[in-house]
Amino acid sequence: MNAIDHPLVAAYLDSVARETAALPADRRAELLADLREHIEVSDARDDAGIRAVLAELGDPRTVAASALAEEEPRAVAAPAPTGPLSGRQVGRLVAVLPALGGMLVLASPFAGALVLAIGLALLWRTPLWDARHKRIGTATAVAVPALLLLGGLLLAGGRLGPVEVLLIGVFGLAVPVSGVLVLLRALRD
Repeated sequence: MNAIDHPLVAAYLDSVARETAALPADRRAELLADLREHIEVSDARDDAGIRAVLAELGDPRTVAASALAEEEPRAVAAPAPTGPLSGRQVGRLVAVLPALGGMLVLASPFAGALVLAIGLALLWRTPLWDARHKRIGTATAVAVPALLLLGGLLLAGGRLGPVEVLLIGVFGLAVPVSGVLVLLRALRD
């Protein structure tokens, strides 16, 4: 009897196939072909020889775990964020809060700064966005206070006309809203 036809080998390969079900089909077929080839070249004929070859290959779960670990990260789905700041509803609130705080600075500087600080703290603590999206959210939220500071400096210098006031108003609204939209779009993806 050829080693590859032995019932122990068939059971071993079936076990590896089951354990590697998460692998792409071509990668799994390649792994199983490599294992078959290794068993065939061993030239083991009896039970003891086949057991020794299979022991040398390792436990099917260990073989499968190694193959799964070698698989590219794109093939393994990222785990869903967990924790108190990971829900979609909370995410929507966290996306809006920093921009709202930035715009609230117009009406009440103290309340706006407080809401902005809380919103940014929540934004940076949530696992829903990567660092790039968090930087975008931060930059767009602080745009209104920065524009107010710039407008105040220009107004004090006498260089602020009606067009500049209009531009500051438009950018003061458009930039935070665009930041919220970027965060919400990333939340959906």
